Amino acid sequence: MIYFKHDTAIVETPNVGVDTRVWAYVHILPGAKIGSDCNICDHCFIENDVLIGDRVTVKCGVYLWDGVEIADDVFLGPNVVFTNDDMPRSKQYPEVFMRTIIKKGASVGANTTLIGGIEIGEYSMIGAGSVVTKDVPDFAFVYGNPARPHGYVCKCGKKLAQPENEFSCECGKRYRLKKGKLTFCA
Repeated sequence: MIYFKHDTAIVETPNVGVDTRVWAYVHILPGAKIGSDCNICDHCFIENDVLIGDRVTVKCGVYLWDGVEIADDVFLGPNVVFTNDDMPRSKQYPEVFMRTIIKKGASVGANTTLIGGIEIGEYSMIGAGSVVTKDVPDFAFVYGNPARPHGYVCKCGKKLAQPENEFSCECGKRYRLKKGKLTFCA
């Protein structure tokens, strides 16, 4: 076995990467694709049409429904909630479930709800307990209900000071704001 699976976990997919850890009472359906060096914590459920990149952390109590795509280096806090149908009814299913995309390096705080069909930008940070109803830009720091922007964060996770058009972090990384979009410089 190239990955660790707790005795109580049910892993039906053959697509689990090297060095991934799947903990107690996790259930992963046959069509899911899980990358390498991931940590899927206790009591998680992952449906068929789910793609998880490398080095992803999925904390306890997260359910990933059809249509969720998670890039490399993403952190999902405990009990993050995903939705994939904006007009749900019992026993009535859409032809295609809404796609929710979490881009590289993003962090989603505990108990956040993500409405289906949105895109969470690279290295963005979503505060705990937020309700995210719209796309989140790269490096944005958002929180609240509904989640609103409250500045920017560095790749290292620290909040960036907000001078005119250039941002720098105490870790040494620099960013530039152009046309409302923050980009990494060095």
